[in-house]
Amino acid sequence: MPTYRIADVARLLGVSDDTARRWAESGKFVSTTDETGHLAVDGAELARLATTLNDALEPGQVAQASARNQLVGIVTKVIRDTVMAQVEMQCGGQRIVSLISREAADELELEPGVLAIASIKATNVVVELPAPLNTGRRSVGVPSPASESS
Repeated sequence: MPTYRIADVARLLGVSDDTARRWAESGKFVSTTDETGHLAVDGAELARLATTLNDALEPGQVAQASARNQLVGIVTKVIRDTVMAQVEMQCGGQRIVSLISREAADELELEPGVLAIASIKATNVVVELPAPLNTGRRSVGVPSPASESS
């Protein structure tokens, strides 16, 4: 299981090092010390904490990718069967679920606490509008019930 130093925890969660240290001291998450004596957080504990926060992380540097929508996050759950794996990530305030081959999940050594990037490339994106607010004005381009029956 990976461990993360407080500076890395702070960067991943989008807070200052001091905030991360205060959170550790106040018991917001469980911390340990690594082999060099620095404050550290177990990856699974970081995954648990990440699911409680709402700020999105920036992807940072990626060697090569064609996808433009990338979300950095912490793997929070991996369910493997014989062929497929369901991988859940918490990317800031967003929960991302991906179905990938078991072989890929095993090669990437995905498990709760691992830092990963969800690259989203869709061939179909649905855009919806919310219901109109009651402003007292008619919506432009929306036929009234009377004109629909004409």
